[in-house]
Amino acid sequence: MSSTATIKTHNLQRRYRMGGELIHALRGVDLTVERGEYVAIMGPSGSGKSTLMNMIGCLDSPDDGDYWLNGKLVSDMSDRELAKVRNKEVGFVFQTFNLLPRANALHNVELPLIYAGMKRRERLERARSALERVGLKDRMLHRPSEMSGGQRQRVAVARALVTEPSILLADEPTGNLDSSTSRDIMTLFEELHASGHTIILVTHESDIAKHAHRIVLLHDGTIAEDSVNHEVIH
Repeated sequence: MSSTATIKTHNLQRRYRMGGELIHALRGVDLTVERGEYVAIMGPSGSGKSTLMNMIGCLDSPDDGDYWLNGKLVSDMSDRELAKVRNKEVGFVFQTFNLLPRANALHNVELPLIYAGMKRRERLERARSALERVGLKDRMLHRPSEMSGGQRQRVAVARALVTEPSILLADEPTGNLDSSTSRDIMTLFEELHASGHTIILVTHESDIAKHAHRIVLLHDGTIAEDSVNHEVIH
């Protein structure tokens, strides 16, 4: 595989059984994402984009095929090994923020480092730095209820960044935000990409996908289109 490829899948397949029916969620997906790329994965409901996101994020394993993350074959790893890779290599940003309501922004962001066993001084320093990067220097001690939706999502982005992951994986990150706040968050992702981050954006909204530099369209568990976006919004 390419020495600069962060993600590479070959013939990735995933099947689910729902009742008596066998659902083919992924039907042989081949995808390569180079280090530093900004990719949007699009598709209608049932296209397989959520399943592919779970594979890329090491939340699930394929039934067939291979997945390499930074040159490591993760598709054959045990659940424990996957958890280690996931916690180190992947930063997740979800539509619903997933913040602890009673914890302030600083504590929400330092949580992954607590789980990693990092010493208090270092993790607080890293958490403060991550919050500053997303423009929340003056909101570190605020709880989620004391912040706007956009600020809560910025806390979630800071939490994803604090472990210094190989990829930032965002699942419908603007789904709960108004259009103005959505634009602010997408500007933040563009700034993170410009600073060198590899970003995978999963969305069904074409207006959001247009911010990415490459768009991968899924249909019925296969890649229907993989194209460079020549009209990137800045």
